Amino acid sequence: MSAKLKRLATYNLYNTSMATSKLKSKKTKKRSQQETPTLNFKERLAQKRKAAQARKELISLLITATFGSLFLGILLFFIGGIKAAVPTVLGIIIISLGFKYPREALLAFILYVPLGGTMTYYLGNSPILQLAKDAFYIPALIGIWQTCRKQNLPLLIPPGIKTPLFILLGSCAITLLFVNGGQQFNPLSSALLKAAPNEIPLGMGILGLKVLLGYLPLISCAYYLIRNKQDFLFLSRLQIVIIITCCVLGLIQYMLLAKGVCQGTRNSEGAALFRPSLEARCFIGGSLLYSPEEGVIRLPGTFVAPWQWAWFLISSNFFSFATGFSDPSFLWRIGGLASMALVFVNAVVCGQRIALALVPICFVILLVLTGQIGNLKRFIPIGVGLAIILGIAMVTNPDIVQQRIDSFTGRWEASPPYEFITQQFAEVWKNSDGPFGNGLGRATNSARVLGETKLVETYYPKVLYEIGPFGLISFFGLVTTLTVICFRTYRSVKNRNFRIYGAAMWVFILFISYNTYYYPLDVDPVAVYYWFSAGILLKLPVIDKQEQLQEVREEVKGRRKRS
Repeated sequence: MSAKLKRLATYNLYNTSMATSKLKSKKTKKRSQQETPTLNFKERLAQKRKAAQARKELISLLITATFGSLFLGILLFFIGGIKAAVPTVLGIIIISLGFKYPREALLAFILYVPLGGTMTYYLGNSPILQLAKDAFYIPALIGIWQTCRKQNLPLLIPPGIKTPLFILLGSCAITLLFVNGGQQFNPLSSALLKAAPNEIPLGMGILGLKVLLGYLPLISCAYYLIRNKQDFLFLSRLQIVIIITCCVLGLIQYMLLAKGVCQGTRNSEGAALFRPSLEARCFIGGSLLYSPEEGVIRLPGTFVAPWQWAWFLISSNFFSFATGFSDPSFLWRIGGLASMALVFVNAVVCGQRIALALVPICFVILLVLTGQIGNLKRFIPIGVGLAIILGIAMVTNPDIVQQRIDSFTGRWEASPPYEFITQQFAEVWKNSDGPFGNGLGRATNSARVLGETKLVETYYPKVLYEIGPFGLISFFGLVTTLTVICFRTYRSVKNRNFRIYGAAMWVFILFISYNTYYYPLDVDPVAVYYWFSAGILLKLPVIDKQEQLQEVREEVKGRRKRS
């Protein structure tokens, strides 16, 4: 009898709790319905007129841009063929839309960066397509600059980097005018008995400056792109969708190669067995190396070159961690952790030793520096889950893992990173022409079409070679100032979720600012993500204050209703 009474009491308690929860949900629905403002007839008409006007402007712009681009494309078709005509037509349409809709152009730019390598080869491998992403970026930047002028807002964010930035720009201007200019107008001064080289040093200098600082305005672009919490969450979740998409495509590429659908470089001979080749490309991306019998695999994923894919995986680790630990939605936290798991798996199968080494190391650094290692409720299941996934990937691909470990240890023993960096510094210092360097662009890979370049495989020796010790000190001062400002900014955030996301972005900025091994800050995607993540971080205190004000308003409304 007592057991029946207990069951009855439990059943009644369950029913009352369900009823109260239903009442609460109905109240919240009613409250939200009351809070949403109802528009009168005139306001609805005004909204319809505004939407109709926007559609009319879009159609008019599309018609004008399409006819103009087709006319120019037909002319270029007879001069340079289809490879010159198609990118020109698409470029004019994209640039026209980008000027009109800078926010959408900036989002398209973020989407295009990891997929640009694949798009380049699918659309004919035109050299113009290598710069296609700037067709989104430059119009968006000009549009944001115009908005800042109209609303009297500062374009340079944060204001604290103004002094080191102007010092760096002054040093670069001296190098461009006197070093590159001297090479342009007096090419025989350095070698009187040799013929003048067929180079464009000023063009190399402009391109070198663009590579060095061209994406710095992305700080301001990201800052003004995010207007509120909804924009921030949309952007952070969009990045997760991009990571998952690219990583799934990367795994499909590996499976096609492993199953023999794509041959890779298996059938090559001699030195070609150990060199990435564009002819061996498979499904996505560009040049790849796949000779498992020789113990060498270098997959490019969705990028042009394999090492760009490795740095995409390394940088994606930070964005995945940030969303996985900070997103207010449980489903998106799962999405962030899923993207992190995919990053770990791709780091194993892509064949890049730097990705296999740095992805888990960066995860551990993030746990420590963001304080999430003390959050046992989240850390233990995530850490165990990632360890299981990484373990399964390593067990199912033992040959690849062993090859990467052997390659990593062999490279370390032959040339440890600290010795390699020191050697690069010593060599560059020995070959330096003066206090302002050998010229902007002289060690930039993308400038080799304009003149002779030197291969410098580490970042800060490369900066030293191009703009000399004064320029190197100036650039170091700029990134240090930015790192310190970002640290102070994220520490000022009160909201726990925003603070975790800001901490992850700061660790990424810290890591890239002082990393000199290879030169990720010179090329995609790190050259974009570094400055863009700084803009996101710097906006977090503003969103935090908006949320605090919203909470205060809701509390005041609740008090008024109760009174």
